Amino acid sequence: MMHERQQMSMDVKKRSERNRIPIQEERLEIVDLSGMSLDTLPNPSLNLGTICKLDLSNNNLQSIPESLTARLLNLVALDVHSNQLQSLPNSIGCLSKLKFLNVSGNLLQSLPKTIENCRSLEELNGNFNKLSRLPDSIGFELVNLKKISVNSNKLMFLPHSTSHLTNLRVLDARLNCLSSLPEDLENLINLQVLNVSQNFQYLSTLPYSIGLLISLIELDVSYNKITTLPDSIGCLKKLQKLCVEGNPLVSPPIEVVEQGLHSVKEYMSEKMNGAHKNLPKKKSWIGKLVKYGTFNGANVPRDDREGFIMPNYRSIDGLTSPRYMGMFSPRRLFSPKTYFTR
Repeated sequence: MMHERQQMSMDVKKRSERNRIPIQEERLEIVDLSGMSLDTLPNPSLNLGTICKLDLSNNNLQSIPESLTARLLNLVALDVHSNQLQSLPNSIGCLSKLKFLNVSGNLLQSLPKTIENCRSLEELNGNFNKLSRLPDSIGFELVNLKKISVNSNKLMFLPHSTSHLTNLRVLDARLNCLSSLPEDLENLINLQVLNVSQNFQYLSTLPYSIGLLISLIELDVSYNKITTLPDSIGCLKKLQKLCVEGNPLVSPPIEVVEQGLHSVKEYMSEKMNGAHKNLPKKKSWIGKLVKYGTFNGANVPRDDREGFIMPNYRSIDGLTSPRYMGMFSPRRLFSPKTYFTR
């Protein structure tokens, strides 16, 4: 057993010596311990503060020591995918330089709240776990995130703070249990790929703001329970790929969908414009004045017409004089039997 540990330490040393990276007079190390069937981590033979990339993937690790993570002060990339991890150490919050984190293919039910301190993080891969939620303030703290992949989990919703990730390019949340998406998605001004497919019977509606994602190129909402796409999708000028199959769509109808993306965008755009045209016109306050006969002249018909004729024109200056201002009180204006008097 002792011989195996010594041999393992020698292997680690050899791998790290082959992967030294000179950066500003200090030598940072890439340590690759992947695919070594490790149940526990060996005692490192080098200074943890010199490691910039640590690959522990494809092992049998059930935990990562808190003390180990806390000393990886120059770590930029951490890959622990395909292990048996049920949790991540809270000390992961000490990794202020961490940009890439891959924890996919484990048994994680949640991410530690301290991950919000990894403010340099650009890519988070949490695919194929048992995640039921993400940290509530993830969008307020991890402002540099460009890619979030959390597919094949048990997420029922995305935190509302997700809409604050203005640098986000890719959001992959397929194969979850999502029942809704955050309402104010329009803040994701750099989002290019959104995949919320295969949430099956859970996801039945999409927010109107999904059509305000000005940079969106790919949208996949296939295999959900969506009956109506938001009309705003007609506004997605950069959209090049739209996947909607596997939904009980009513709007747009299937014959429009079969004609391709251009037809769908055109249909939704026309529907949106038509809806605006059919909105009931708001009656102006002038109409009320006419209706109640508050303008001078008893021969003005008392109906809902918007136009009116003032028999005696007076300049605006005259109407705003102290003598006339009292005539515009609500009691006088909307009294059925009161008329302007000279």
